[in-house]
Amino acid sequence: MSVRSAASAVAIFLASSCALQPGRSDDSGDLKEQLIALEKQSWIAWQDRDGGFFEKFLAADHVEVGSSGPAGKASIVAFVGSPACVVESYSVDDFRMSRPTGDTALLLYRVQQKTTCGGVAVPSPAWASSWYVFRDGRWQNVAYQQSPAV
Repeated sequence: MSVRSAASAVAIFLASSCALQPGRSDDSGDLKEQLIALEKQSWIAWQDRDGGFFEKFLAADHVEVGSSGPAGKASIVAFVGSPACVVESYSVDDFRMSRPTGDTALLLYRVQQKTTCGGVAVPSPAWASSWYVFRDGRWQNVAYQQSPAV
């Protein structure tokens, strides 16, 4: 291998390593555990009606798709902090993660919950998809959706 080839190989290795750096440890399993922890914190905050948590957790361009259509960050923060829903209990499991790019991650999981919104039961069990992007030195949630499980 020539010096030029070796230098090119090192440059390619360093460039690809840097491209994968945002928020990523050497093991994507570490990132998966980090995002699962964030997701579990969001469920605690949801149950506690802690809109302040969601103010920090959600990206400025966050979108959530529900039965009424898409909603942005401000609507979600206000909704979470309101008495509109009562989360009696929940469980989350069967987490799966995909890394489409170095600074994005998609977390998929199954949720079971006993939640009512406006007196109407939220479908349970369901599959949730939670999309994260690494910005401003931290992982932020940019999209969330639940679909009833069959």
